[in-house]
Amino acid sequence: MPLLYFYFLAISFLSFFMMGYDKYLARNKKRRILENTLLLWALFGGSIGTGFGMWVFKHKTSKRSFLWKFWSIVLFQFLVVLALYFTDTI
Repeated sequence: MPLLYFYFLAISFLSFFMMGYDKYLARNKKRRILENTLLLWALFGGSIGTGFGMWVFKHKTSKRSFLWKFWSIVLFQFLVVLALYFTDTI
C-alpha cells in the first residue's frame, strides 16, 4: 500500500509541474504540451496535482472544454474510490 501512495504522490507532483511548465510555454509562445497529455496524467492519478496546478498557475481555468474533461475525470475517480470503499476491497 505505501508503494501505491508513493505512485499517486509522484504522479500528482509531475502533473502539477507539467501544468506550470505548460503555462510557461504559453507565456513565451513556445510549442505547448497537448491538452490530452495533461488530461491523461490526471486520469492516471494526477488529478490532485493537475487541480492545484490549475489553481496556482491560473492555467486552463477559463477553457470550458478542458474543465469539463478534467471534472469528469475527478468524478470518475471519486466514484471508483467510493465503489472500492463500499465493496471492502481497499
